[in-house]
Amino acid sequence: MTILLPTTTAGSLPKPSWLAQPETLWSPWRLEGEELVAGKRDALRLAVDDQRQAGIDIVGDGEQTRQHFVTTFVEHLDGVDFEKRETVRIRNRYDASVPTVVGAVSRPRSVFVDDARFLRVQTDQPIKWTLPGPMTMIDTLYDAHYRSREKLAWEFACILNEEARELEAAGVDIVQFDEPAFNVFFDEANDWGIATLERAAEGLKAETAVHICYGYGIKANTDWKKTLGSEWRQYEQTFPRLQKSTIDIISLECRNSRVPMDLIELIRGKKVMVGAIDVATDAIETPEQVADTLRNALRFVDADKLLPATNCGMAPLSRDVARGKLAALGAGAAIVRGELTA
Repeated sequence: MTILLPTTTAGSLPKPSWLAQPETLWSPWRLEGEELVAGKRDALRLAVDDQRQAGIDIVGDGEQTRQHFVTTFVEHLDGVDFEKRETVRIRNRYDASVPTVVGAVSRPRSVFVDDARFLRVQTDQPIKWTLPGPMTMIDTLYDAHYRSREKLAWEFACILNEEARELEAAGVDIVQFDEPAFNVFFDEANDWGIATLERAAEGLKAETAVHICYGYGIKANTDWKKTLGSEWRQYEQTFPRLQKSTIDIISLECRNSRVPMDLIELIRGKKVMVGAIDVATDAIETPEQVADTLRNALRFVDADKLLPATNCGMAPLSRDVARGKLAALGAGAAIVRGELTA
């Protein structure tokens, strides 16, 4: 983009109450059949309009057509049985009933490409599409077939690359991979997780991003954060390796977090999505608070490489709160943009 400090979101936005239960993750759909198909598209158009009105420059779909950022992709793959479920520990944080990998995984057809084409015709602005990253995918399943986290991650990386290439062909400008697992499994991330991420992004001409956060603003995540001490230095474990990777943009959580801002120096040269909106509170930031976060980040990242964003997805929030936060993000970025160009 030619605009300075182009704003964007980490991914999800709240769904309309007529489509799914508000303020709930994995919320069941309230429509069926053709009504559900039409409802998802209507919700996507509303999400685009909310972003446009708030001054968001790089537009996403708000993940309106999916129930969850990982499982909606996985449920379209062969080799995964959603009826055969096991309880696993998600990112060493909470237990969940998850589907089982029972055979070789494959993608019989594209998952999000039709939705991406629909998003493309809604706006002339650049668009970003989110996909789960390989390591985060394997952490949301029980593997009864490969019995190797690394091997399954490589299989998923190949599948994700197929999807990403089709998304690029559909007009997506930035393909983002969500890897919150990078903030938990440091050794695996450095040994093979970042390599599988690069495989997922291999050959793309579109820009690529990796989003690494401390999770949605749900109790399991906020409770975990309370155990992390006065400084959250998890990014320090993976940023040096990511700085050397082929990924173009790195997304991190900054607002109301205990992440030392100077850790951004470890990825000098990359574009950085700076989370300036806290998704774990209903309190709506002021534009000046957003601007302060961005000014702080600008000590460690060049202005032409900074993308103001949200800490994580906003699916669990109310629509009014999310719209307020989007507006604050757009206005706060405009303040700093004006200062830089004065």
